[in-house]
Amino acid sequence: MKRSDWLFLGLLLVAMSVTRVALAQSTQIQGLITGRNGAQMMVKTQDGGSAVVLLTPGTQVDELEGKLSLRKKELGLTALIPGLPVQVKGSMNQNNQIVADQVRFKASELKSAQDIQAGLAPVQAQANANSAQLQADQQKLAAEQAATEANAAKIAANEAAIKAANKRFGELAEYNILDEVTVYFGNGQVTIDPQYKPELLALAQKAQGITAFIIQVQGYASAVGSVAINQKLSQERADNVLDFLEQQGGVPLTNVLAPGAMGTSGQVAGNSTAEGQAENRRVVVRVLQNKGIAGT
Repeated sequence: MKRSDWLFLGLLLVAMSVTRVALAQSTQIQGLITGRNGAQMMVKTQDGGSAVVLLTPGTQVDELEGKLSLRKKELGLTALIPGLPVQVKGSMNQNNQIVADQVRFKASELKSAQDIQAGLAPVQAQANANSAQLQADQQKLAAEQAATEANAAKIAANEAAIKAANKRFGELAEYNILDEVTVYFGNGQVTIDPQYKPELLALAQKAQGITAFIIQVQGYASAVGSVAINQKLSQERADNVLDFLEQQGGVPLTNVLAPGAMGTSGQVAGNSTAEGQAENRRVVVRVLQNKGIAGT
């Protein structure tokens, strides 16, 4: 064999070896986000295992249905909240973490995850309603002794919903609230009043001294006016506060949960007075840390 042939064979073997290494390092998983620790995202995989996913500014976040309902593309990372089923593609690093190149999720799953992020109340309320309906259906069937196939299917669906909700709640990580700031807004206003900016900056500075911190931003409106307008106001208030924390406070988006538009949920005062309405027009900003990181 000629020397040139040996050289070509050697280069080919090297190329094949490099290719095998690259393929061995690439990976893909599918599962449920159970927690966020700074730029790290914990995922419970479909086989019952767990994985740590490292998010970077270059991580591409895509919806499988439609476009992200967020004001700018780079906020895609903040949509990765606990309770959201995802598909992750990336490569393993030396710490056995998956460095994410792409994270994908269904738009239809995001709303459920946002409800869970908001405190589990909407989903739990639905589960409770399903449970009450199930009991009522069972009592009715016992009294009438005429269970139809339609009622049986409805009962089975309610039982499945309750089990699924309880299972999902149990899989999510728990967090300590280490700091909190509430920003209040005028009627119909979405601009941050200057008096709150020092508090937000102080919160941002404190957060960045905390290991694996997460910022949660939730906007609210008073229950006066149309539902659609109040939902829009709560979203714009949350977005503006998040923009301030990012641009002025230096908070990286890898450490932020998607700003929640809570609308008129979570009213803290009655809306029959101007004072009560003013308390409900607010954005609540919290600094969270996974209890597993804190050791509590």
